[in-house]
Amino acid sequence: MLLAELFPFANAVFYVFTALYVITTIGCIVVVVSENRNPVRSLAWVTVLLLLPVIGILIYLFFGRSLKSVIMITRNNRKKQQGPASPNTLEEDKLKLSESSRQIINLVNSIVEPHFFAGNHIEVFTEGIDKFAQLKADLLAAKEYINFQYYIFSADTIGKDLADILIQKAHEGVKVRVIYDHVGSWSIASSFFKHLRKEGVEAYPFLKVTFPQLANRLNWRNHRKIVVIDGKVGYIGGMNIADRYVSGEKGYKAWRDTHLRVMGGAVKGLQFSFAIDWNFMKRMLLDQPVPPASTYTGEESVGMQIVSSGPTQPLNAMSMVILRAISLAQKCIYIQTPYFLPEESMKSALQAAALSGVDVRIMIPLYPDSKILKYSSLSYVKECLAAGIKVLLYTKRMLHAKCVIIDDEFVTTGSTNFDFRSFEHNFECNALIYSKMFCKKMKAIFETDSKRSCIEMTLEEWVKRPLRQRSLESMSRLLGPIL
Repeated sequence: MLLAELFPFANAVFYVFTALYVITTIGCIVVVVSENRNPVRSLAWVTVLLLLPVIGILIYLFFGRSLKSVIMITRNNRKKQQGPASPNTLEEDKLKLSESSRQIINLVNSIVEPHFFAGNHIEVFTEGIDKFAQLKADLLAAKEYINFQYYIFSADTIGKDLADILIQKAHEGVKVRVIYDHVGSWSIASSFFKHLRKEGVEAYPFLKVTFPQLANRLNWRNHRKIVVIDGKVGYIGGMNIADRYVSGEKGYKAWRDTHLRVMGGAVKGLQFSFAIDWNFMKRMLLDQPVPPASTYTGEESVGMQIVSSGPTQPLNAMSMVILRAISLAQKCIYIQTPYFLPEESMKSALQAAALSGVDVRIMIPLYPDSKILKYSSLSYVKECLAAGIKVLLYTKRMLHAKCVIIDDEFVTTGSTNFDFRSFEHNFECNALIYSKMFCKKMKAIFETDSKRSCIEMTLEEWVKRPLRQRSLESMSRLLGPIL
């Protein structure tokens, strides 16, 4: 009798929850479609919502939302932080640059309004031990302020060494600010950062994820790696703060990456990027303007733009810059990236370039730090090889460098990976460098990596790979647009 009375109630609850689920799923699909996203991404989300009951909705709530309407800094505050235009303008140097370079510069100026900085000096680091040794020396020499931003700030040997220096400088009266990504540094004990704050370092997480904001913040990560010291020295690149870049991890050698030390006007661009993030977190403007920089002359002087991109921008700057640079290529396109998940337009542009006779080479790690990203990346190899693109698998250790080299004058490197997440979800920062000398230097590094650490795949070899690998590639690729 009791069961007979309960069953109708249970059925009613079941029908109500089913109706709510169907309505929620349809609502999510309507939102996805109405946002007019890339059709591939929209289809991926619709597939997830339909094929993964309940779980699909949760995945969408955490990873599928848009931040296009978010304003990180007001227009007036942006102008205050940016300051007056640099005297080293494009007009003074335009005759030294190719038409392709001028087109890219104009494109960037139209999207994010950064300055073009002439007369910069750049030092390139491909090994963590060298980069961190120089960074420590520069930090110890700081007199006024240190602005320090990394996706991962580990509490390991290198992290503790740098933390000790930051604390020392704070005790000396140097203004020290630290931004770390909350999810990127999730595994780091909170006591590590509390200690920094206790000792006078202003250390704060970017988009701290707590329960009420979980769905709104989890997917939007600040992947930038920026340091500005006294407005005179800047760092930008792909290395996080972690021992893996110095001593390796889990039996692997130290990670191979690319990082830059910058002196000159472009330091102002790095400061501006940091200032936007600091304002977004703390709603406070930086009180240390970057002083007029020394201008470097001679063969090693380079022109630069600093480009910050992220999910709050109406147009994604780095995606458009790289796509345009590829379309302008006449001789060569060299790409180093830990993850190769190109947008359809990017993949087609690379294929078209190769089929037109441009020397296109893509270098990816054979042993990346993520299995799903490994197979997602490998799923594009056959299409690349069929179009005449050379695919180089880096075999010696983890390749974490993010670098694009076009023809004889253009190089971009920074935090941006060649994948959907970097182009659409992450806050990234890259240096765009216009210099024949620097381009030649980066080509030499690429070619050294190719000869010493890579194997080149052929289409004949690739089609013989095991069925299991092909299956993993196909399944992983479906998730590529939302990883």
